[in-house]
Amino acid sequence: MKSIDLMYQTMLAELGQRSLDAAWRADFPREGRFTPANIKGRKYWYFDIPDGHGGTKRRYVGSADDPDIAQRVADHKRDKDDLRARRRLVNTLTREGGMIAPDAMSGDIVEALADGGLFRLRGVLIGTVAFQCYSGLLGVRLPMAAILTGDADIAQDYAISREVEDSLPPIVELLQGVDASFRPVPHRSGSAASSAFQNADGYRVEFLTSNRGSDDYIDQPAKMPALGGASADPLRFLDFLIREPVRTMLLHRSGVPVVVPDPSRYAVHKLIVASRRHTDGQGPAKR
Repeated sequence: MKSIDLMYQTMLAELGQRSLDAAWRADFPREGRFTPANIKGRKYWYFDIPDGHGGTKRRYVGSADDPDIAQRVADHKRDKDDLRARRRLVNTLTREGGMIAPDAMSGDIVEALADGGLFRLRGVLIGTVAFQCYSGLLGVRLPMAAILTGDADIAQDYAISREVEDSLPPIVELLQGVDASFRPVPHRSGSAASSAFQNADGYRVEFLTSNRGSDDYIDQPAKMPALGGASADPLRFLDFLIREPVRTMLLHRSGVPVVVPDPSRYAVHKLIVASRRHTDGQGPAKR
């Protein structure tokens, strides 16, 4: 694999910082305020926003022990958005730097979910779209990352979804804001809950979660309070994949700050899954 010039890797880091500032500003506007809360002996930050009716709406921010969050709380009033400059950085990184931009639908879907608060609520982008983010992280060109996927896979830990006491807006509404034809896909178990959504062109968005250890949960959608009405399919070894994820950029439009699995865990997880693929359907091709 060919290396990517250090200059472009530095530009990616700058884009990431600017985009994180912009995303933070969108989630936490100037008219709101940060509020600490103690839960089970630990301190967390929440953000109170006026609801226009004399009350407030509260959003989960994260642990007070996170130094990045602590710094951003302190610098809240000084964050700035530089949309045009970030778009120029994205164009330079993809056209000259050898990094990969996702297809338009994947980019729009991930951006809509990110704006809705997916990564703030500790969701993790997995699958091929996540792989497309690794070029800048690893400093190498990844030609195969340019393939069109036709799907986007999102993961969230089951316990996190139940504990954050916050939620995305309705998933169907977020997806229909990108393409009005998105609809829930009936679950294979016959359950009324849905863990996948698909548009008229066949593009599929699927939600996955960690398996809770018992075979009773396999093939049954798990209720995920933080996912805006979406359930998620339990998947073996997903807890390994999404443990200690990393922040990086999806090079779409002005840049989308995302959270993806650590590249080494991604590689090992692919080897595990490949060894367990069934021999029917798409199993051989995916293996």
